Amino acid sequence: MSILVEKWNERYREARVEDARVAQVLTENAHLLPPVGAALDLACGLGGNASFLAEHGLQTLAWDISPQAIRKLQEYAVSKGLPLKAESRDVENNPPGAASFDAIVVAHFLHRPTVPALVAALKPKGLLFYQTFIRDTVDDIGPKNKDFRLAANELLQLFSPLRVLVYREEARVGDTTRGFRNQAMLVGMKV
Repeated sequence: MSILVEKWNERYREARVEDARVAQVLTENAHLLPPVGAALDLACGLGGNASFLAEHGLQTLAWDISPQAIRKLQEYAVSKGLPLKAESRDVENNPPGAASFDAIVVAHFLHRPTVPALVAALKPKGLLFYQTFIRDTVDDIGPKNKDFRLAANELLQLFSPLRVLVYREEARVGDTTRGFRNQAMLVGMKV
């Protein structure tokens, strides 16, 4: 077992699926989701986003490198009767295939070489919901390594082939005690 798999298995060993959070990009923009179709929660962890997608009627795949998280999520999905299949998968080396999904959610995961595969994996009019950490922060929440944080407007650049429906990156502008800080979010549609 790789060091990376061990790291994430340890993180999820005591965690509960019921406590998994749904990304703000998804909760604030759920009205954009298609009523039916195939969805993917990439690097899903305990699958808060995957469960949300499945509860909204989408046939959902959830992929993560941690077998520990995937086992817990699959058991939860079965117990709740959700249309969700969780799979242990190294998404950096095995990204999704072309034209496979009507919706893809990525939260708190950044692997820039995977971006073209994510764009290609969307079906026509497919939606990408993406949220992750930025470098221009108001506190130290998130990864310490700046390589795992976005530069200003980088998310827009990475997903420039998509039609931007929603974008938010407030950084340290204005009253930093309010608003959406430390992260960027994007909803983009494949045209």
